[in-house]
Amino acid sequence: MAELQKTKRSLAKKDPAAPHEILLVVDATTGSNALAQAREFHQALGLTGLIVTKLDGSGKGGIVVAIQGELKIPTRFIGTGEKIDDFTLFDAQKFTAEML
Repeated sequence: MAELQKTKRSLAKKDPAAPHEILLVVDATTGSNALAQAREFHQALGLTGLIVTKLDGSGKGGIVVAIQGELKIPTRFIGTGEKIDDFTLFDAQKFTAEML
């Protein structure tokens, strides 16, 4: 964490607005552990978004809702496979409809 905080400070020296985004990538199969990871990274860095991978093989995609609800960190992208076309912008309505 200290190394990431140092990187963030270094970027801010070059551009006071940097970094413009701080995204955390979590694996949907980690379940509730993803929430714990998000808490730690958000506390240390101030996350601006989330990328969730492996949503195609997991029934644990609900972690998106838990992270958004508790930490107010929006999900920006999701990965549902191994191909580049399987990496898409997060659509909350579509995600919710598919969960139900």
